[in-house]
Amino acid sequence: METLKIVHTNEDETCMTFLLENEDHTLGNALRCMIMKNPAVQFCGYAIPHPSERTIHVRIQMINGSAIDALEKGFQDLRDMMEHIHATFEDTISAYKEEVAMQE
Repeated sequence: METLKIVHTNEDETCMTFLLENEDHTLGNALRCMIMKNPAVQFCGYAIPHPSERTIHVRIQMINGSAIDALEKGFQDLRDMMEHIHATFEDTISAYKEEVAMQE
């Protein structure tokens, strides 16, 4: 089963709509924010077609370049950010445990 499909594109791939299955606002808004940080992106938005469906439509319009490349970069940037957050969290927990152990 595919979880990512292209549902609309123009001739030069600068404007595309992607369908992501089994996703909701959690991924949609985070991905939209990451994609909009790309200076080549003119517009990025997402919609949930119906509240009872777990699908989102992500629309990307580029100034120049491929919308597919922008989506891939958005996913990678989001992954990098989440890895940084996880590492920072783990470091903070370790430091806290060391501090507590020293006080005992």
